[in-house]
Amino acid sequence: MRPATSSTTSWLAAAAAVMVVSGGLAAAQSTPDGENGRYSMTPIPEGVLRLDTRTGTVSTCTRNGAGWACYAVPDERTALDAEIGRLQAEVERLKAHLAAGPTVSGKIDEALPKSDPLRKPEPKVAEGERKIEIPLPSEQDVDRMMSFLEKAWRRLIDMANRVQKDVSGKI
Repeated sequence: MRPATSSTTSWLAAAAAVMVVSGGLAAAQSTPDGENGRYSMTPIPEGVLRLDTRTGTVSTCTRNGAGWACYAVPDERTALDAEIGRLQAEVERLKAHLAAGPTVSGKIDEALPKSDPLRKPEPKVAEGERKIEIPLPSEQDVDRMMSFLEKAWRRLIDMANRVQKDVSGKI
């Protein structure tokens, strides 16, 4: 057998420490609740997932420069239970509000009016007031519009002729 060097001894010490830690984790994981095992540990890529078997809290434990640190995982169930409680209280409040309000019977004794009561009446306008006049276009405006339409039509026809020549030339 050859003598152990310092790198070999440090490697062996690290391996022994890993075996002790992993053995402790396995022992903590396999300890049933009846044997006073409070925490159940499960290895995860970031570190260890810790379940408190007495309270049900779940924590993630990671190793940092100062040692191990465990942080509680946010409990979605608690938030859901709180929201359900809030909604149930609101439903009860609305039911009480409806019960205290006036009751409506199914049949009305009087006939409904034939006109729409929500319709606003037309404003009464005196003769000569608020007359809206729309001026007709002048001859110059009509000539400009016809010139524009004529140019647009000619460009459209020229474009169609060019497309037809391009298609017939390629066939």
